[in-house]
Amino acid sequence: MGSVRHMKTIRLEAFSDGVLAIVITIRVLEIKVPHDTTPAALIPLIPVFLSSLLSFISIGIYWNNHHHMLHTLQRVSGSILLANLHLLFWLSLVPFATGWMGQNHRAIALAALYGVVMVMASMAYFILQGRIIAAQGSDSLLRRAVGRDWKGHVSLGSYLVAVLASLRSLAIAQAIYALVALLWLIPDRRIERVLSD
Repeated sequence: MGSVRHMKTIRLEAFSDGVLAIVITIRVLEIKVPHDTTPAALIPLIPVFLSSLLSFISIGIYWNNHHHMLHTLQRVSGSILLANLHLLFWLSLVPFATGWMGQNHRAIALAALYGVVMVMASMAYFILQGRIIAAQGSDSLLRRAVGRDWKGHVSLGSYLVAVLASLRSLAIAQAIYALVALLWLIPDRRIERVLSD
């Protein structure tokens, strides 16, 4: 069964991994090397570095969960391919949103823009998850693994709150973004447990 799944999903996994690797690399390459050799030259780069770190962590979290989710696949349908492209599109905008926010770290509108991109990425992930479950039936491995998916719903709700909060307080919005990232840094072993069973 494993080899059959592997043959049918390898192109989807390889393509997705390639896109996400490029997305992460692009953001890191945007950090400009200072001409000055003193440590003080790094101070203006701190907001850019922090936004790059947030981008790296966000994409890394999605890659990790996407990787596990695809391992529950037994076949790929056209709707799954489209839903996967939809997710990759929004994730490809994360470096743009974090880069713009990092270079203008006091701009409220840009913090809201980052939140909107993350809301759309979360929704795209839910759509892909739903397409996989629909293709495999209500007793699918993924359905059993995610259950009610409280972490996914909490994340989406938190991003929505952060977008609204950014209109009032930039610090609160940024704190919420960081907390969501921390929530997902705790390893989520639901799919691993179902696959091992």
